[in-house]
Amino acid sequence: MQQIPVVIDRASPVPLYHQLYEQLTAAIESGQLKPGDAFENELALADRLDLSRPTVRRAIAELVSRGLLVRRRGVGTTVASQVIHRRDELTSLYDDMERRGQKPTTEVLAFVPDSVDATAAEALGLPADTPLLFIERLRRAGGVPTALMHNWIPPRFADLTHDEVRSGSLYAALRTRGARPAVAHQTIGARRPTAKERKLLGLANGDPLLTMSRRAYDGDGAAVEYGDHCYRHDQYAFDVTVHEH
Repeated sequence: MQQIPVVIDRASPVPLYHQLYEQLTAAIESGQLKPGDAFENELALADRLDLSRPTVRRAIAELVSRGLLVRRRGVGTTVASQVIHRRDELTSLYDDMERRGQKPTTEVLAFVPDSVDATAAEALGLPADTPLLFIERLRRAGGVPTALMHNWIPPRFADLTHDEVRSGSLYAALRTRGARPAVAHQTIGARRPTAKERKLLGLANGDPLLTMSRRAYDGDGAAVEYGDHCYRHDQYAFDVTVHEH
């Protein structure tokens, strides 16, 4: 069982549990702690760092809630299988995977120019009959299906190619055309998968889906894409930091 070096600054205004949580998170996300590794137990960690058990317990609970650690009866606490965590920043799933050192692959299931979709057009602030570029992709990480993504792109980016969306990040392709997604409105949820989604994502009966719809805008407030995506519950998590106003 690997012991991760942790430095606790008792003079810092950052709560002790959060200092511990942040350093353990970094160890997992950097690969210093790998999926399946046994995690130091709560009592040993508290004794080693001279912290109270409630402090350590709270940090571990945060890691469990994020899906970074898993508690199993008779096994103890272990590092969870690799999960993509989207932070509160405007990135694509491709960017998230690459940042974690993974090699994402994309299968383009549909690439339809001049698609008419009233819901997507409304989300983009366009007339309901506006022809949009519709793209459906299956994203894998290490061969494991992670996300089924549906994007509608406004006419000004109609020159996007099949190869661009298959081989790289959609946002990277948009940036080459002068569009820099700067702000987005996202709605996050969960639901039961359809039969098609269950098959494509390799889900078992009863497994849930994480969902996210997104409207992204450039710095001038012009819509650059509307996305409606779903993710395997065991391969993806949303990590959002909120601030008091």
